[in-house]
Amino acid sequence: MTAKILVVDDVLSNVKLLEARLKAEYYTVIVAHDGEEAIDLVAKQQPDIILLDIMMPKMNGFQVCKELKSDPLTTHIPIIMVTALHDTHDRVQGINAGADDFLTKPINETALSARIKSLTRLKMIIDELRLRGETNAEIGGVAGNSIMDYSNQIFDANILVVDEDVFQAEQIYNVLKQRFRSIKILSDPIEALKVGIKDNYDLIISDMQFSKTDGLRLCSGFRSKVETRYTPILILSEDYDKNNLVKALDVGANDYLTVPLDEGELIARVNSQVKRKRYQDALRMNLFNNAEMSIKDPLTNCYNRRYFDAHLRNIVKDSVEKDRRLSLMILDIDYFKMVNDNFGHSAGDELLKQIQRRISENIRVTDLLARFGGEEFVVVMPDTDTSDAYTIAERIRKIIAKKPFILADKNTTHDVTVSIGIAEMQESDLDNIKEFIVRADKYLYKAKNSGRNRVVTGYS
Repeated sequence: MTAKILVVDDVLSNVKLLEARLKAEYYTVIVAHDGEEAIDLVAKQQPDIILLDIMMPKMNGFQVCKELKSDPLTTHIPIIMVTALHDTHDRVQGINAGADDFLTKPINETALSARIKSLTRLKMIIDELRLRGETNAEIGGVAGNSIMDYSNQIFDANILVVDEDVFQAEQIYNVLKQRFRSIKILSDPIEALKVGIKDNYDLIISDMQFSKTDGLRLCSGFRSKVETRYTPILILSEDYDKNNLVKALDVGANDYLTVPLDEGELIARVNSQVKRKRYQDALRMNLFNNAEMSIKDPLTNCYNRRYFDAHLRNIVKDSVEKDRRLSLMILDIDYFKMVNDNFGHSAGDELLKQIQRRISENIRVTDLLARFGGEEFVVVMPDTDTSDAYTIAERIRKIIAKKPFILADKNTTHDVTVSIGIAEMQESDLDNIKEFIVRADKYLYKAKNSGRNRVVTGYS
């Protein structure tokens, strides 16, 4: 997972130390030595994450953070404040300014790495939603003008608290009940998983330890379900439990609070997570409501060829600018004509719908799935090389072949396989997008001609 990281600090030795650590993890690092330079660099280079010192001349970190978070063009960029300050008041002030987290000097390398990975995953999702929104506008959609306004309206948020500690749960409830519409308290993590999946929550607050399980398993359970995959999770942990905090971020927690709880920090971090959830929700609503009829295939409900052609240009351009890998797979249903001939076109339509569902359930939200034409689908996979794309394609191929499909008549089942061709983007594709598609199509035909039900790449 790659990322471009901006380090902002007026002390050269601090910059050099962070730069060396990040480059050792293969991140791209850019540097600013004061707040004004940082704001200028963010506008020009759009980094994925900002590591921001607080104590700087001209503009301090709080001022820089507030300015970046108030700008619609930069509000989505995660900011980690790096500081020698230990006062809770300073952390609260930073979070209220829009900071996503704090790291205290001297920086723990493991905590730094885990936090960057967690925020990079989140940033990739937001970037893809923003990019798709731009494509919508280009092909006739209406860009949303009130996304930031919506994300700041958080009073009606629904929050789920999962904690066996009755006193601690009551403390959280009393702090939040005056600020949010609905606070639900549960002590049983198994029940909480069911409730969290059933109901739509804006935030889940969970303790790290339970008598029958642990908070990491509960966090993992929420992340494995489609209904709660993007619901922010705030973990409660003992101050000294650094190893578990790193694990929590790795399995999908968005943030953490140490106990005993500070009321001001609790409010600030809850506000921050709910605002981010609302921001993502607004992006999704803008994406799906603006031009759904013109960009969706009416049969399978995935993106149509028109949208794919327009959006692929944006994805290729974005990948080239950020120096990231990009792969594309084309899938063709083997012997599809036989299904139409033997069972009727309604059976063929039902098969296309079920194929689309199996594919979409086994790709990332940042991947683009579109109906390419007839019985062909295409998947565009950002930040993915040929090897990883092959692994994904093989998983999809096996899942489709493993279980028979139920056709129009519920008593009629049919075994189906797919052939898949994969190509990886080359820098020249920016000037000739068609060649990118042609390469994948060539490998698809090689898969069809060499026996079907297989994946072929340039390395096959």
